[in-house]
Amino acid sequence: MPGELDRWAAERAGELIARAEAEAVAELKAALLRAATAAAEAPPREPAPKATPDVAAAPATAPAPPAGEAVWAYCVARDDPALTGGGSGVHPDGELEWLSGGGLAVLCSPVPLGEFGEGPLRRNLNDLAWLERTARAHESAIEDALAQTTVVPLRLCTIFSDEAGARRMLEDRRDALTAALEALHDRQEWSVKVLLDRERLEDALREPGAEAGEPGSGAAYMLLRREERQLREVVDRRAAELAEDVHARLQERAADARVRPPQNRELSGHEGDMVLNGAYLVERGQAGELRELVTELEQRHRHLGARIELGGPFPAYSFVPEHE
Repeated sequence: MPGELDRWAAERAGELIARAEAEAVAELKAALLRAATAAAEAPPREPAPKATPDVAAAPATAPAPPAGEAVWAYCVARDDPALTGGGSGVHPDGELEWLSGGGLAVLCSPVPLGEFGEGPLRRNLNDLAWLERTARAHESAIEDALAQTTVVPLRLCTIFSDEAGARRMLEDRRDALTAALEALHDRQEWSVKVLLDRERLEDALREPGAEAGEPGSGAAYMLLRREERQLREVVDRRAAELAEDVHARLQERAADARVRPPQNRELSGHEGDMVLNGAYLVERGQAGELRELVTELEQRHRHLGARIELGGPFPAYSFVPEHE
């Protein structure tokens, strides 16, 4: 088991944390409003009486965490009696269950408002360990569902006040979700990252004799600075061309493709400059061909200091239509 956890961390943890952070920020406002609905309906508390002048005021106490539960959603599939849930979701006491509506089904689990309500959730999203643990549980539930059928993955912090709210989402977004399921049928998302050793690329592109020159003179210094600036421009241009070449070749083999911003190096732990962070939607039966192409491209660009990392298959987050 420790070896499996190490493998998961090496392959997935950085990407999940980076994606979880971005998605949590993007979804936070709507998610908090949905999650806090039940708590917001509670009657307001009466204000505490003021202390008399000769009596010291009692020390303030932290507000009690909200009671009750919300519903955390993971992914959507076509409704099918053969779908199975079971096991826990992002909270250990919340069992996974498929909820049906409009010919679709959404995988959900109950979560306590004491941890996933407005205030607690806001604090927890600043806790990297909590975020990683929650992202991992969210991803695991989706991957288990993906092993059963085609799914549309939902973002982290897709929270509803109750099961009826989750079912209404299926009804309200039925056409878009049905179209997404058609587009994703029997396809997988793969990630390809091109990481560049910039110093090695500079060495490969530096003209012979470029460093020759008499040190100490002002003219030699200015000449060296100009050559360094020109070399940086050439390196930037060549790095962009390399990334475009890799993306174009992969795009030819994919049903769809996306270029995403480079990941935060501190979160992902990668080395070198990430000049391409691509996502590719590939037919399930063509995964072997994709691996061969990535190997070919890495061999072609290795002398320039490029390393190409292939990851997947993943739930197809990058190819789910955006919605309000």
